[in-house]
Amino acid sequence: MTSIYYHDQVSAGGDVARAREFQIGNIPANLTATVNARVNATVDLGLLVGTYTFATPVLGAQVSVALLGVYGSNSTSLAGSLTGALTTPGGAIPFSRFDSIDSSLIAFGDLLPFYQMKWNSGVNNYMAYVTGDMPAGAYQSNRLANLGLGHWAIDAGGGYTYFDPKTGHEASAVLGFTYNFINPATQVQSGVDMHLDWGASQFLTKQIQVGLVGYVYQQLGCDSGSGDRVGCFRSRVVGVGPQFGYIVPLGDKWQGYFNVKAYGEFANENRPAGWNLWLTFNISPAAEPPHAASRPVFTK
Repeated sequence: MTSIYYHDQVSAGGDVARAREFQIGNIPANLTATVNARVNATVDLGLLVGTYTFATPVLGAQVSVALLGVYGSNSTSLAGSLTGALTTPGGAIPFSRFDSIDSSLIAFGDLLPFYQMKWNSGVNNYMAYVTGDMPAGAYQSNRLANLGLGHWAIDAGGGYTYFDPKTGHEASAVLGFTYNFINPATQVQSGVDMHLDWGASQFLTKQIQVGLVGYVYQQLGCDSGSGDRVGCFRSRVVGVGPQFGYIVPLGDKWQGYFNVKAYGEFANENRPAGWNLWLTFNISPAAEPPHAASRPVFTK
């Protein structure tokens, strides 16, 4: 069982604000507009992951299945000016407007099922996974703040962890790719994205861990669909920050693992950036190495 607290605080202007205005249907289809605005969002989530590990290996791997549930709050605001020309049968009419939108909610998010296979060979640990997004969370296409994606998604990838308990050295990386299905409410389909999560740490004692973590999110394919009004709109963001871990022995066979990660984001394109914090507590078999780099993935 794993419990996670996630805090995210981001902002963006320019094209991101314009895209959000289009997304919620706040800009008429016959308006050619320039948006000078900013979007600010604060998200606080509680995530609970229930995991079942099978006793019988498959292809030499330890197999587990899990389900992640989300509950929390999202507070998003958009403020700025909108100028352009409104196309009418009689010709173009100059248009100007100031928007100030505040949207917030407390609700359940989507459900994310996981299937994972792990192999161990001494200090080398390998992992393959398949997960997805089931659109069960709070979502309205015309609302600025949501906790659900509004569409199905499937994600697959693999990871590697080097962990030497004698020296305390640990390094891990997880690479995955996400395929997004079309959003039936907006008729927009986000392009395939790639995400790389990495971590490197040192165990100062058998229980205390310090190090660095980071991620790269890069959308590879263009957005598409009959409802797409902003074009390709590939997005990207990079995050880096510190981590701290602490292992709590729970008898002879189990251990509790507490981990704190904080990321500062930069190099963003067509996506908000800011900072986020992850507090994780996990209960697992005592011999299992920490997989510090893995985390749930939130697409745009």
